[in-house]
Amino acid sequence: MRKDRWPVPDEPGTVDRGTVWDRPERGSRGPAPERSRAQLTAVAVALADAEGLAAVSMRRVAGEMGTGPATLYRYVRGRDDLVDLMIDAAAGEIDVTAPLTGDPVEDLVALALQIRRVNLRHPWMLDLPPEPERLGPRAIDYLEYGLRALEPAESMNGQAKLETIALMSGMVSLFARTEIQERRSPTERQAAFAAHFAHVIAEGRHPLLAGHLANQAPGGLEEPAALFERLVRRVLTGLIATG
Repeated sequence: MRKDRWPVPDEPGTVDRGTVWDRPERGSRGPAPERSRAQLTAVAVALADAEGLAAVSMRRVAGEMGTGPATLYRYVRGRDDLVDLMIDAAAGEIDVTAPLTGDPVEDLVALALQIRRVNLRHPWMLDLPPEPERLGPRAIDYLEYGLRALEPAESMNGQAKLETIALMSGMVSLFARTEIQERRSPTERQAAFAAHFAHVIAEGRHPLLAGHLANQAPGGLEEPAALFERLVRRVLTGLIATG
Protein backbone atom coordinates (compact mmCIF):
# COMPACT_ATOMS: atom_id res chain seq x y z
CA MET A 1 0.00 0.00 0.00
CA ARG A 2 1.30 3.46 -0.86
CA LYS A 3 2.14 5.52 2.21
CA ASP A 4 0.14 8.53 1.01
CA ARG A 5 -3.05 6.47 0.76
CA TRP A 6 -5.41 5.58 3.56
CA PRO A 7 -6.83 2.05 3.43
CA VAL A 8 -10.26 1.75 1.90
CA PRO A 9 -12.80 1.39 4.74
CA ASP A 10 -14.73 -1.77 5.36
CA GLU A 11 -17.76 -0.70 3.34
CA PRO A 12 -17.12 -1.53 -0.33
CA GLY A 13 -17.26 1.35 -2.78
CA THR A 14 -16.72 4.08 -0.20
CA VAL A 15 -13.71 6.31 0.35
CA ASP A 16 -12.91 7.88 3.72
CA ARG A 17 -12.45 11.62 3.38
CA GLY A 18 -13.27 12.60 6.97
CA THR A 19 -10.97 14.15 9.51
CA VAL A 20 -8.84 12.05 11.79
CA TRP A 21 -11.50 12.49 14.50
CA ASP A 22 -14.21 11.13 12.19
CA ARG A 23 -12.37 7.85 11.78
CA PRO A 24 -12.22 5.17 14.47
CA GLU A 25 -8.87 4.75 16.18
CA ARG A 26 -8.71 1.23 14.81
CA GLY A 27 -10.47 -0.52 11.98
CA SER A 28 -12.80 -3.43 12.43
CA ARG A 29 -10.32 -5.75 10.76
CA GLY A 30 -6.77 -6.74 11.53
CA PRO A 31 -4.94 -7.23 14.82
CA ALA A 32 -5.53 -4.93 17.77
CA PRO A 33 -3.17 -1.94 17.67
CA GLU A 34 -0.23 -1.99 20.06
CA ARG A 35 -0.19 1.78 20.41
CA SER A 36 -2.63 4.66 20.30
CA ARG A 37 -3.07 7.98 18.58
CA ALA A 38 -2.46 9.65 21.93
CA GLN A 39 0.96 8.01 22.16
CA LEU A 40 1.85 9.04 18.60
CA THR A 41 0.72 12.57 19.34
CA ALA A 42 2.72 12.83 22.57
CA VAL A 43 5.89 11.70 20.80
CA ALA A 44 5.33 14.14 17.91
CA VAL A 45 4.68 17.06 20.29
CA ALA A 46 7.81 16.29 22.31
CA LEU A 47 9.83 16.13 19.10
CA ALA A 48 8.44 19.44 17.84
CA ASP A 49 9.03 21.11 21.21
CA ALA A 50 12.67 20.03 21.16
CA GLU A 51 13.57 20.46 17.49
CA GLY A 52 10.79 22.35 15.72
CA LEU A 53 7.91 21.31 13.52
CA ALA A 54 10.20 20.44 10.59
CA ALA A 55 11.62 17.57 12.65
CA VAL A 56 8.23 15.85 12.78
CA SER A 57 7.93 13.24 10.06
CA MET A 58 6.27 9.87 10.00
CA ARG A 59 9.66 8.20 9.80
CA ARG A 60 11.13 10.21 12.68
CA VAL A 61 8.14 9.67 14.96
CA ALA A 62 8.19 5.96 14.19
CA GLY A 63 11.88 5.85 15.03
CA GLU A 64 11.29 7.58 18.35
CA MET A 65 8.65 4.95 19.12
CA GLY A 66 10.88 2.08 18.13
CA THR A 67 8.74 0.92 15.22
CA GLY A 68 8.60 1.18 11.44
CA PRO A 69 6.86 4.05 9.58
CA ALA A 70 4.31 1.66 8.08
CA THR A 71 2.97 0.96 11.57
CA LEU A 72 1.93 4.59 12.02
CA TYR A 73 -0.40 4.37 9.04
CA ARG A 74 -2.62 2.07 11.08
CA TYR A 75 -3.43 5.08 13.28
CA VAL A 76 -3.24 8.13 11.02
CA ARG A 77 -3.54 8.80 7.31
CA GLY A 78 -0.30 10.77 7.15
CA ARG A 79 1.62 13.71 8.55
CA ASP A 80 -1.32 16.11 8.17
CA ASP A 81 -3.39 13.93 10.49
CA LEU A 82 -0.53 13.88 12.96
CA VAL A 83 -0.20 17.67 12.93
CA ASP A 84 -3.97 17.98 13.42
CA LEU A 85 -3.69 15.77 16.50
CA MET A 86 -0.74 17.80 17.79
CA ILE A 87 -2.63 21.08 17.48
CA ASP A 88 -5.63 19.67 19.26
CA ALA A 89 -3.48 18.19 22.02
CA ALA A 90 -1.99 21.64 22.63
CA ALA A 91 -5.49 23.16 22.66
CA GLY A 92 -6.35 20.59 25.33
CA GLU A 93 -3.90 22.34 27.67
CA ILE A 94 -6.29 25.29 27.88
CA ASP A 95 -8.52 24.92 30.91
CA VAL A 96 -12.06 25.38 29.62
CA THR A 97 -13.54 24.34 32.95
CA ALA A 98 -12.29 27.43 34.81
CA PRO A 99 -15.21 29.33 36.36
CA LEU A 100 -16.25 32.49 34.55
CA THR A 101 -16.63 35.75 36.47
CA GLY A 102 -19.36 37.23 34.28
CA ASP A 103 -17.04 40.03 33.14
CA PRO A 104 -16.34 39.32 29.44
CA VAL A 105 -13.16 41.40 29.34
CA GLU A 106 -11.60 39.81 32.41
CA ASP A 107 -12.63 36.30 31.37
CA LEU A 108 -11.18 36.70 27.88
CA VAL A 109 -7.99 38.24 29.24
CA ALA A 110 -7.59 35.20 31.50
CA LEU A 111 -8.20 32.96 28.48
CA ALA A 112 -5.66 34.91 26.40
CA LEU A 113 -3.04 34.50 29.14
CA GLN A 114 -3.62 30.75 29.07
CA ILE A 115 -3.21 30.62 25.29
CA ARG A 116 -0.03 32.69 25.50
CA ARG A 117 1.48 30.15 27.91
CA VAL A 118 0.54 27.28 25.58
CA ASN A 119 2.17 29.04 22.62
CA LEU A 120 5.36 29.70 24.58
CA ARG A 121 5.50 26.04 25.63
CA HIS A 122 5.00 24.90 22.04
CA PRO A 123 6.68 27.47 19.73
CA TRP A 124 6.11 25.21 16.70
CA MET A 125 2.41 26.15 16.81
CA LEU A 126 3.35 29.61 15.57
CA ASP A 127 4.78 28.08 12.38
CA LEU A 128 1.32 26.88 11.38
CA PRO A 129 -1.03 29.21 9.49
CA PRO A 130 -4.49 29.54 11.04
CA GLU A 131 -6.81 27.07 9.32
CA PRO A 132 -10.44 26.89 10.49
CA GLU A 133 -10.78 23.41 9.05
CA ARG A 134 -8.11 22.21 11.48
CA LEU A 135 -10.36 22.73 14.49
CA GLY A 136 -10.41 19.54 16.49
CA PRO A 137 -12.65 18.65 19.43
CA ARG A 138 -10.57 20.48 22.04
CA ALA A 139 -10.19 23.58 19.89
CA ILE A 140 -13.97 23.62 19.44
CA ASP A 141 -14.32 23.37 23.23
CA TYR A 142 -12.09 26.45 23.47
CA LEU A 143 -14.34 28.36 21.07
CA GLU A 144 -17.41 27.37 23.05
CA TYR A 145 -15.75 28.56 26.24
CA GLY A 146 -14.88 31.90 24.62
CA LEU A 147 -18.47 32.35 23.49
CA ARG A 148 -19.73 31.57 26.99
CA ALA A 149 -17.37 34.23 28.33
CA LEU A 150 -18.96 36.69 25.91
CA GLU A 151 -22.57 35.80 26.74
CA PRO A 152 -23.01 38.82 29.05
CA ALA A 153 -22.07 41.13 26.14
CA GLU A 154 -25.64 41.33 24.88
CA SER A 155 -24.91 44.15 22.43
CA MET A 156 -22.67 41.84 20.38
CA ASN A 157 -24.11 39.48 17.79
CA GLY A 158 -22.70 36.03 17.15
CA GLN A 159 -20.48 37.17 14.30
CA ALA A 160 -18.96 39.95 16.40
CA LYS A 161 -18.25 37.51 19.21
CA LEU A 162 -16.49 35.04 16.91
CA GLU A 163 -14.49 37.88 15.37
CA THR A 164 -13.47 39.05 18.83
CA ILE A 165 -12.20 35.59 19.76
CA ALA A 166 -10.34 35.33 16.45
CA LEU A 167 -8.71 38.74 16.92
CA MET A 168 -7.73 37.86 20.48
CA SER A 169 -6.13 34.62 19.26
CA GLY A 170 -4.26 36.54 16.57
CA MET A 171 -2.91 38.98 19.15
CA VAL A 172 -1.74 36.09 21.31
CA SER A 173 0.14 34.57 18.37
CA LEU A 174 1.72 37.91 17.45
CA PHE A 175 2.95 38.61 20.97
CA ALA A 176 4.16 35.06 21.54
CA ARG A 177 6.04 35.04 18.24
CA THR A 178 7.73 38.35 19.07
CA GLU A 179 8.68 37.15 22.55
CA ILE A 180 10.15 33.90 21.22
CA GLN A 181 12.12 35.73 18.52
CA GLU A 182 13.53 38.14 21.08
CA ARG A 183 14.63 35.22 23.25
CA ARG A 184 16.41 33.66 20.28
CA SER A 185 18.00 36.89 19.04
CA PRO A 186 21.70 37.22 19.98
CA THR A 187 22.43 39.88 22.60
CA GLU A 188 24.93 41.55 20.24
CA ARG A 189 22.28 41.95 17.56
CA GLN A 190 19.80 43.44 20.01
CA ALA A 191 22.46 45.88 21.26
CA ALA A 192 23.33 46.89 17.69
CA PHE A 193 19.73 47.69 16.82
CA ALA A 194 19.25 49.58 20.09
CA ALA A 195 22.30 51.72 19.30
CA HIS A 196 21.03 52.35 15.77
CA PHE A 197 17.61 53.35 17.08
CA ALA A 198 19.16 55.76 19.60
CA HIS A 199 21.25 57.33 16.86
CA VAL A 200 18.22 57.86 14.61
CA ILE A 201 16.25 59.47 17.45
CA ALA A 202 19.18 61.75 18.31
CA GLU A 203 19.16 63.15 14.77
CA GLY A 204 16.02 65.11 15.67
CA ARG A 205 13.89 64.14 12.67
CA HIS A 206 11.34 62.26 14.80
CA PRO A 207 10.36 64.71 17.57
CA LEU A 208 7.10 62.97 18.53
CA LEU A 209 8.79 59.63 19.01
CA ALA A 210 11.71 61.23 20.84
CA GLY A 211 9.34 63.09 23.16
CA HIS A 212 7.39 59.93 23.94
CA LEU A 213 10.54 57.99 24.75
CA ALA A 214 11.85 60.81 26.92
CA ASN A 215 8.68 60.69 29.01
CA GLN A 216 8.84 56.95 29.60
CA ALA A 217 9.08 55.80 33.19
CA PRO A 218 12.54 54.75 34.38
CA GLY A 219 13.35 51.07 34.10
CA GLY A 220 12.74 50.61 30.41
CA LEU A 221 10.05 48.51 28.78
CA GLU A 222 7.46 46.46 30.62
CA GLU A 223 7.90 42.78 31.09
CA PRO A 224 6.39 40.88 28.12
CA ALA A 225 3.60 39.29 30.20
CA ALA A 226 2.53 42.62 31.72
CA LEU A 227 2.64 44.42 28.36
CA PHE A 228 0.65 41.63 26.75
CA GLU A 229 -2.04 41.65 29.43
CA ARG A 230 -2.40 45.43 29.37
CA LEU A 231 -2.75 45.69 25.59
CA VAL A 232 -5.07 42.69 25.23
CA ARG A 233 -7.30 44.13 27.93
CA ARG A 234 -7.40 47.50 26.15
CA VAL A 235 -8.30 45.95 22.79
CA LEU A 236 -10.96 43.66 24.25
CA THR A 237 -12.49 46.50 26.23
CA GLY A 238 -12.89 48.52 23.05
CA LEU A 239 -14.27 45.65 21.01
CA ILE A 240 -16.81 44.58 23.60
CA ALA A 241 -17.90 48.14 24.41
CA THR A 242 -18.65 48.94 20.76
CA GLY A 243 -20.36 45.62 20.10
